[in-house]
Amino acid sequence: MNSHVKLIKNALSLRDPQEESLRLFSEVCDIVSFSKQSDLEADCQKLKARFPVFTSFERTFPTVCFALATGIGKTRLMGAFIAYLYYEKGIKNFFVMAPNLTIYRKLRNDFSNVSSPKYVFKGLAAFADPPKIIDGDNYEEFRQTGNWFSAPITINIFNISKWNSEVKAKKAHCLGQCA
Repeated sequence: MNSHVKLIKNALSLRDPQEESLRLFSEVCDIVSFSKQSDLEADCQKLKARFPVFTSFERTFPTVCFALATGIGKTRLMGAFIAYLYYEKGIKNFFVMAPNLTIYRKLRNDFSNVSSPKYVFKGLAAFADPPKIIDGDNYEEFRQTGNWFSAPITINIFNISKWNSEVKAKKAHCLGQCA
């Protein structure tokens, strides 16, 4: 088992399904190139050789999906993935899209509130100071100051419902008025 997988598994007290998902994720990350000039087709061929059920990525960039039962700790697993990518690959900036306002609020709290029992990074030294959270509520502040990447770790959390409603509102406002 990869040393970072072991560290994260122990620090976050991952359950067996979470541990297995993190282990598989680490294997995928060892195969997939993290370069902007990566050969996605070559990565797909390597993944097919290792994981026969793999067919292709749904997008023009690597995407992964894990099916876990309700209540098993998908938010904690997402935190484990973020921690793994930080420790193993040196990735410092992340983007999380929440499907609704309830999960959006939960993610913001779980990824930033170190005093919460649900803080997902508890026990990981690199996350003792919480990551900078950029979200729909403070985005304008960061956009205006240009202070995007001043923290060691930044997690952008946005809500697809809010995003869609703002786009619809802008379209409605522009009907007949915008060029």
